[in-house]
Amino acid sequence: MKFTKMHGCGNDYIYIDGARECIPQEKKAEVVRFLSDRHFGIGGDGVIFINPSHEADFEMEMYNADGSRAEMCGNGIRCVAKYVYDKGMIDREQFSVISAGQVKHITLETEEKKEGRRAVTARVNMGSPILAAREIPVVSSGEKVIGEEIIVDGKIWHMTCVSMGNPHAVVFVDDVRHFPIETVGPLFENHEKFPKRINTEFVHVIDRGHVEMRVWERGTGETLACGTGCCATAVACVLNGLTEREVTVHVLGGDIFVQWNEAENTVYMTGPAETVFEGEIACSGKL
Repeated sequence: MKFTKMHGCGNDYIYIDGARECIPQEKKAEVVRFLSDRHFGIGGDGVIFINPSHEADFEMEMYNADGSRAEMCGNGIRCVAKYVYDKGMIDREQFSVISAGQVKHITLETEEKKEGRRAVTARVNMGSPILAAREIPVVSSGEKVIGEEIIVDGKIWHMTCVSMGNPHAVVFVDDVRHFPIETVGPLFENHEKFPKRINTEFVHVIDRGHVEMRVWERGTGETLACGTGCCATAVACVLNGLTEREVTVHVLGGDIFVQWNEAENTVYMTGPAETVFEGEIACSGKL
């Protein structure tokens, strides 16, 4: 099986051309777990299949490292955009990608390299944030969850919940760098308030244009970045009056710039996408 290892700010996935590599649907979860294993496989935060689509230019079929399906990945979709452009599957710098029924529109910034013109960064129209509790989903007595109390590990926390096509709980903390995310993260992920589990962002506000964030992703654990998490973080910051509508989110793997356009009620995310290496791996025993 041929693959490409890519990352956006350290959020690394294994990318596979779904039109060329045919894996039975019932076998994909097992194959994903094998490929994602950092000791016995290739290693990554998950696997993304790039498929043909009748509804957009391409489809992104995304899986977490544990083999579970995921609806959207901001870093992943930027890498999908770089993949199809760099490999000549499309010659336009503006095009669309669908994931779990959500069509996203992408604009690439490209540069001339020795091997030809290559994508460097991508700006993605991530659509409107979903704030209705039942649609995120999160169990709450209110229509929206903004600064709502939640008891985790015997402590009271305040969370703001946002869906960017996948569910997020944003929690503001004083010290994100030394935060015990490996202890607290799983407790949020599997809390009874989240019927589909939750991605949790722990955020420290630096000033009205900059924040730092660490993320615990459902089905994967802590990752170096989360594009949709950065978008949810920016929205939560605005809802709580902590930042302006344009904010740079500093994650462990780099920086992602997010804008929540008030007139359009649309979130735009801009960040890098990089190819690490390509290869071929035998996984016939998993098929």
